[in-house]
Amino acid sequence: MPDEIGNRYFNEGSAASTISLRRIDDKTLGDLLAVAIAEATPEEVMPPVPGPAGWNDARQAAFLAFHKERRSGLGGPHAEVYFAILDGSRIVGSARLKRSDPCTFETGMWLARCARGRGIGSNALLALKQRAAAEGATRVVARTTQGNTAAIGALRNSGAEIGEPDEHGQVRAEFRL
Repeated sequence: MPDEIGNRYFNEGSAASTISLRRIDDKTLGDLLAVAIAEATPEEVMPPVPGPAGWNDARQAAFLAFHKERRSGLGGPHAEVYFAILDGSRIVGSARLKRSDPCTFETGMWLARCARGRGIGSNALLALKQRAAAEGATRVVARTTQGNTAAIGALRNSGAEIGEPDEHGQVRAEFRL
């Protein structure tokens, strides 16, 4: 599995930009944490951690530990791989693929505030679909809340079929590869 995959896109009158996914290593992880602290809330980027709100020492340590535990990738105990999302050479978020069964992967992502609303999420999803297909997936699924219109838009723009919200307001999206 290559360590980086990506594609070029154009954003409303600006020069071409390259969105790529890079597997998280020690340096990338430190840089990703710095972006998360500066450009996102803990609730947007990681599982809950007890304690006071904000990016305290316990949350930062939990963020690092969580990603380090998943370094073994799709063949590891979590069957999951994490990537930094890059806009050119700048980290602007994170994405994951998790093998649910031999033909199905689950995906999710978060973006820094500075990267939202620019088409980066849709382009990162296209790269994730390529990566999943290269691993033998025939479909990729994602879940979000019905109120997350930005995520639903990115999923729709990258070719997902969007389901109806369930009784908890959760929406399931599916890509057929």
